[in-house]
Amino acid sequence: MSQTQIYTCKNIQRLDVFLSAEIGQTRSQIANLIKQGCVFIEDKKVTRPGVKLKIDQRIKVEFPEAKEEKALDVDFDVEILYEDDDVLVINKPSGVTVHPAPSVKDATLVDWLKHKGIRLSTISGEERHGIVHRLDKGTSGTMVVAKNNKAHEFLSEQLQDKSMGRYYIAVMTPALKEDITTIETNIGRSPHNRLKMANVGTGKYAKTQFATLLPSDDETTQFVACKLFTGRTHQIRVHLESINRHILGDHIYGLAPRQEKSERILLHAYIIYFIHPTTKEKLSFVANMDNVMQEYIDKKFNVEKINEVIKPNHILNSFTTDI
Repeated sequence: MSQTQIYTCKNIQRLDVFLSAEIGQTRSQIANLIKQGCVFIEDKKVTRPGVKLKIDQRIKVEFPEAKEEKALDVDFDVEILYEDDDVLVINKPSGVTVHPAPSVKDATLVDWLKHKGIRLSTISGEERHGIVHRLDKGTSGTMVVAKNNKAHEFLSEQLQDKSMGRYYIAVMTPALKEDITTIETNIGRSPHNRLKMANVGTGKYAKTQFATLLPSDDETTQFVACKLFTGRTHQIRVHLESINRHILGDHIYGLAPRQEKSERILLHAYIIYFIHPTTKEKLSFVANMDNVMQEYIDKKFNVEKINEVIKPNHILNSFTTDI
C-alpha cells in the first residue's frame, strides 16, 4: 500500500518547487516521483515537473512503498577518514564492489552502509545509500558518501561542474616517456568484449592526464599520478591501453597478466577534494595505500624517493593543467 498526501497551493509557482518545499526533498527527487506517475493535480496525473500551479489547487502525491533489501553480512572493515552530519569520507578496500548486482554474491559497500545505518530518502521507492560516485571493485581509495538528501544533491552537482575530483596513483608498465601525458578520447562499451570499455567514436568524451613520479629500481615499471577531468567507467585503464600501457594487476586491460604477480590492480584513489554541502568549505583528504600495494612499491622502488614523490603537494604540483 502506498502512502497518499494532499497539499494545497497558496501561491502561483512551479509544481516541482512547491513540492520540494512541502515534502522537504530535492527537485530531482520530485521529478522522479512525477516520472513514476505518483503526482496528481486535481486528480489528473502530472507528466511535467515545471507545470505552473494556480492558487488553491490540490496536489495529491502517492508515495511508493520502498523496496526492502536485506543487507548481507559484512566481513570487511572500511577506514573512515572523516565524518559529520552531512558526509562520510572513506578509504574503500580493494576487492569490495560498491553496488549490489545479480552477479555480485559477496557483501558490497552498500551493505556496509546499511549496517552503519546510512539510508537516504525512499521517496522514489528505491532506497538510496548515499553513493555519489563509484570505484571499480579492484580499485581502492577515497570516496565521499552523502548522509542526507541535501548533501547528496549538492555533491552530485559538484561531479557535473568539476568542483569535486580525485587524484589517483598507480604502478604501470611500460614507462611513459614524457613527464606529462594527456589523453583525450571518446569512451564507450567495447563492441568486442562486454566486460571492457573502449575508445569508440560514439562514446562519451573523456580526458585523463598522467604525471610520471618515479621509475622502479629495474626501470620495468613506473609510479605515476593520474588526474581525471571526466568520470567515465574504466577511464584510466582504457586510456593507458590506447597507448599500449597498463596498470600492474589489471587482468582485463593488461597486456600480459600471466607474467605479473600482483594480488590486485595497483590503482588507488589517493586524494579527493570537494566543497562541503553545509559549510561550503573546500575540503581535501588523503587515503593511505593498503599493505599489498605498499609492500609492492617498497620492494620495487627506492623507498626514500617514494616518500618524497607521494607527498600530496608534490603530486598536485606535478600537473600542468588547473583542476
